Amino acid sequence: MEIELLPHVGVASFRIGMSFDEAMALAREWGSVELSSPDERPPGKFVVVHEESELDFALIFSEGDNLGEIEVRRFQNEGADVRVMLDGLDVFRTSHEELQRQLGERGHQVEENDMGFDAVPDLDIILANDSSYEYPTDEDGYPLYYDYVLDRITS
Repeated sequence: MEIELLPHVGVASFRIGMSFDEAMALAREWGSVELSSPDERPPGKFVVVHEESELDFALIFSEGDNLGEIEVRRFQNEGADVRVMLDGLDVFRTSHEELQRQLGERGHQVEENDMGFDAVPDLDIILANDSSYEYPTDEDGYPLYYDYVLDRITS
């Protein structure tokens, strides 16, 4: 399975700005939906779990009935046949150093901060190592890959 990150647009078939009802219809095709908010309607975070790969999408509705942000969390099933692609690069299977280098070669500046969240401002993308899940690490115990992407449109 290949999932495309579409900066300023969305992730896979989810589109920033789509209605809650449209997003939930698509979410049910992807997997189970977990409510991260006490209500069944926006505002709130609605997590879509693809059971086979254990990949999560968090659909975030902050105001109104339209999708505002999409978080993607790296699959937990390392053997899953899934690729999350950004500008032809596999975000969750390319080392973060190599991904930063290749994005730079494509003209996208990656801004690192001390909190572990790296921004790609021209794409409105945030990349991070944000999880406590035991993902592959280097010889020093640091995660090899990013495990989180936030796709959004800033005003």
